[in-house]
Amino acid sequence: MPVEPVAPHSYFVQGQAALGSAANQNFISNAGFVVTADSVVVIDALGSPALATLLLQRIARITPKPVSHVLVTHYHADHIYGLQVFRAAGASIVAQRRAQDYLQSDTALRRLEASRQDLFPWIDEATRLVPADRWLDGDTDLRIGGVEFQLRAVGPSHTPEDMVVHVPQERVLFAGDLVFRGRIPFVGQADSRRWIAALDRLLAFDARVMLPGHGPPSRQPADDIRLTRDYLAHLRTTMGEAARNLEPFDEAYRRADWSRYETLPLFGPANRMNAYNTYLLMEQERD
Repeated sequence: MPVEPVAPHSYFVQGQAALGSAANQNFISNAGFVVTADSVVVIDALGSPALATLLLQRIARITPKPVSHVLVTHYHADHIYGLQVFRAAGASIVAQRRAQDYLQSDTALRRLEASRQDLFPWIDEATRLVPADRWLDGDTDLRIGGVEFQLRAVGPSHTPEDMVVHVPQERVLFAGDLVFRGRIPFVGQADSRRWIAALDRLLAFDARVMLPGHGPPSRQPADDIRLTRDYLAHLRTTMGEAARNLEPFDEAYRRADWSRYETLPLFGPANRMNAYNTYLLMEQERD
């Protein structure tokens, strides 16, 4: 787990461009941290307790200061299964309140049970879902150790509870899974129309470095924001036309031009599913 400095007090660790597996310990998402005057603020907790423990060890190599807060961009499994380690270390967890619906859902429990099978031994019976200590109802500014953290609610988009973290002193933007860099995004049940609007909002930040939820740091944030936005717009255009014309999905998928995106990692496992979910979404919007 190499740690990359991206600003004077900000650091980043990058997960693999892969599906979660026992072989990679579910290290498929990114995390970051900011060292303040008196503590460390972590953004996202990685995809297993073992990874979170390793991240704490990496932080300790840089500073002896304790981790005081974990800011959760959203409650997808690959970003939260390490939360219990940070809570045990004394950190306060902060997230958007809409994540409560997911935490209380059968979907979250089924996902955890499946992960205990598919990701064993990194996810096991001791792994649990951890709620936030502080639930936010919208945009919030926190000042921790003399550093301002601008927490902005940008959901529902990728998830209902999406949050980005802007650190103006560092000119760093932690974008969570609003931005996938260097790989096909995971769309799932996302509200792609609002996701596109949220990406437009990100363009207004004066960030020198953007840290996506997946993929390497971006030092040209606008270009990478637009790539994710263009992909979502392409899904909506192609699948929206098919839904309006009552064209069967398989025919629409074969006819669509995917050439701009088909060389990106995870195109094979993710693109058809993304297109199908968007097709269903566009049918609902049509109705």
